[in-house]
Parts: sequence; C-alpha cells; structure tokens
Amino acid sequence: MIALLTGQIAHKSPDHLIVDVHGVGYRVMIPFSTYYELPEEGSVTLHIHTSVREDAIQLFGFRTRTEKSFFQLLISVSGIGPKLARDILSNIQPPQLAAALIQGDLHKLSAIPGIGKKTAERLVLELKDKAAKLDTGTVAAVEAVGRTLPESRVLDDVSSALQNLGYKEAQVRKVLAELDCAGNSTVEEVLKQALKILMK
Repeated sequence: MIALLTGQIAHKSPDHLIVDVHGVGYRVMIPFSTYYELPEEGSVTLHIHTSVREDAIQLFGFRTRTEKSFFQLLISVSGIGPKLARDILSNIQPPQLAAALIQGDLHKLSAIPGIGKKTAERLVLELKDKAAKLDTGTVAAVEAVGRTLPESRVLDDVSSALQNLGYKEAQVRKVLAELDCAGNSTVEEVLKQALKILMK
C-alpha cells in the first residue's frame, strides 16, 4: 500500500499529476487545493491514499496530512466514493469543510456538485463529531507560482476542470463570462475566482 510519494513532477493538470519516482511514472489524482500549491515542475512529496477496486487501483495525493485525513473521513460515509471525496475537497478547503460539518451548514454542503440535501445531512450526521476532533491547522492561502498562459488556454483548462467536477457547461460559461481575467491570469487564479462564485 503506497502511503507517501516523493519524486519529480512529470506532468501537472488540475485533476492529476504524473510523478516520476526513479524512472517510474505514478498517476496521482489530486484536488484543486493540492493543485494550487504545487509548482509547475520540480520535486514534490504527496501523502497518498491507495484506492483498490476490482477493476482499478488509483492513487489519490494530497499536499498535507489534513487533506488526506478529510478525504478518508469523507469516503467512510456511505455513498461517498474516492472521486466524489476528491471533488468535495476541490470545492471547499478543510477548515471551511470542518466548519460546515460542525455547524450543520447544509446549504454550503449541498451547493457542491454531486451532494444533494440528503447526502449533506448524512455527512453532517456522521462526520460532525469526527471533524471537530481533526486538527485543521491554519491552512495558508498559498498563491501558487503558475505559468502564464494565453487567456483562451486558461479558460479552456478551467472550463474542463469545472465540468469534470460536475458543474454544467452553461453554469461554467456564465461564471467564466463574469470573471475579470487578465491575459496573464494563471489557471490557479481563474479556478479560485470561479469556485468562489459557484460556491456562493
């Protein structure tokens, strides 16, 4: 069971990395919160959850132990699989997720694609006490040093990432049209702005 990976970033996209560990490339699924904090290239260490199914073995990677702990809490709930847990963490940071669970904020939780009211209620019921015990720490708003891309490429990447999270194409187009995106905005910057609007 792989629990930690350290290697070189061979490829980086909003939903996964390929990490080169001594010549072997590991495909690691990641939430946006981890994506924001990673450089475009260089060395990286990720906390890994290995998901084993009959038809696939998938690696889910996280920059911090806190993210991994919340991911494992989420998948302990009936009906929450690894992909949905990753998508939840892409929409909401661990401290805000902990607050929403502890306060029973069903509106905030059910605003996440794939989470209806019943699932939000189940999350609160099962994780309220557990979330209170986890140390969320102070998650700094780290601004990733992203590469500068042409605006159309940035918007295409962001549109694809948001649709992969479950947002409708029409929703995504509307939000992207509202954003004030300069030509030198990075994917990370545009994603953060878009998610803020979508999670209101």
